[in-house]
This record gives sequence, structure tokens and C-alpha cells, in this order.
Amino acid sequence: MIATHAAPDRARLAAAARRFEGVALGELFQPMFATLGKAKGPFDGGTGEAQWMPILAQEIGRAVAKEGGFGLAAPVMAALMAAQEKGAKS
Repeated sequence: MIATHAAPDRARLAAAARRFEGVALGELFQPMFATLGKAKGPFDGGTGEAQWMPILAQEIGRAVAKEGGFGLAAPVMAALMAAQEKGAKS
């Protein structure tokens, strides 16, 4: 793919910033979900729950970002805009 020096596409950069925030939030939720299911018994979830818990944390991170997140997308988008504008000038 050849890079072009076009004007920043705000919608595309905003979507990328939201996706980044979703992934970051999913990673932040991982330790929280890692503490769940430590109880042993008939309803502990077992191996299957342990395998799917990281995916659940990622999806919750994406959902939180989609609904507005924690405010991480705005500075990420500003950095993406600045980087794209800087690349367009050079």
C-alpha cells in the first residue's frame, strides 16, 4: 500500500482511536477478571470459563469504549491527527 498525503480523515481516525481505547480497556480489565472464578465448587466454571475470560474482558472493553469509554480516545485521536498532519507537511 502506498501512503498518500491527504487531509486527515476525522471519522477514520476517530474510529481507530475508539478501537485503541477498547483494546486498552480490555487489557486493563484482564487482571480484574483474572480474580474471578477462584472458588471451587459445582459453579466455578472450570477450564472453559478460564479459556473464555480474556475474550470476555476484551469485549467488555470494546463495549465500554463504544459507549464513551474513559476518555482515552480523545487524546489518542489528537495524537493521530498531529502525526498525520506532520506527515502531510513533510
